Amino acid sequence: MALKTSERRAIMLIHCPDQKGIVAKVTEFLHWHNGNIINLDQHVDSENKFFFMRVEWDLEGFDYPDKDQLETVFTEQIVSKTEMSFQIHFPEEKQRMAIFVSKASHCLYDILSQASEWDVEIPLIISNHPDMESIAKHFDIDFHHLPITSHNKKEQEQRQLDLLKEYDISFVVLARYMQIITNDFINHYRNRIINIHHSFLPAFIGSKPYHAAHERGVKIIGATSHYVTEELDAGPIIDQGVTRISHKDSIPDLIRKGKDLEKVVLSRAIWMHIQRRIIVFNNKTIVFE
Repeated sequence: MALKTSERRAIMLIHCPDQKGIVAKVTEFLHWHNGNIINLDQHVDSENKFFFMRVEWDLEGFDYPDKDQLETVFTEQIVSKTEMSFQIHFPEEKQRMAIFVSKASHCLYDILSQASEWDVEIPLIISNHPDMESIAKHFDIDFHHLPITSHNKKEQEQRQLDLLKEYDISFVVLARYMQIITNDFINHYRNRIINIHHSFLPAFIGSKPYHAAHERGVKIIGATSHYVTEELDAGPIIDQGVTRISHKDSIPDLIRKGKDLEKVVLSRAIWMHIQRRIIVFNNKTIVFE
């Protein structure tokens, strides 16, 4: 359902070399065109001398309620005089999320239980195993089982990309999807593939991180959500979480606590992405909470 005129808002994400007067230029532009600012947050990276800002305003009475026209006018009046990069989003344009999953269901269940509160559509679940099909049917979501082997990976990824295009997917969430995403796939959804890693990166590598952590007697375990890049588990980090453990905790205890963290950390990352609160810069994120 479209928002009422009085509820329509716009969000602008900006980054550029730090300089005097950026905030004034942007806020004056909005003021000139009858924009009422609702929220504004900014950050200066002193080391790299870069400026970041997120501004949200009410579109009621605003001179340019059309996104394409707004981008054109803002470029002519502000961007052409600076080295500014910007994105404009209208939250009323509901995003469409696809979920990739393998056999673990905890993150999938958590996402589906919150989706109605996130104001996001989930029309598609893709898996390399058939295990989650019943969950998809329960939530009335289309499910596609695309098994992957070393011989068919390229063809199956192309089928995945075709499905994402067919369903008009905005971004992808890897909810414990146990497959490596190829560079070609990543290039289609740059900074739009969110992964959850079952460790506080960088951390113990391998298929049994909790076993390795237990052997080392660690006192915290963690989880990390990040955007997927070509370098495995080294993309821009969106959110992280940790929990304390002790010598009394068994391996099943660590796994249980780890799963709880994964759900929370992945959910926070998805929420920030949907709310347009993230700017990616030099393989890092600026997250306006």
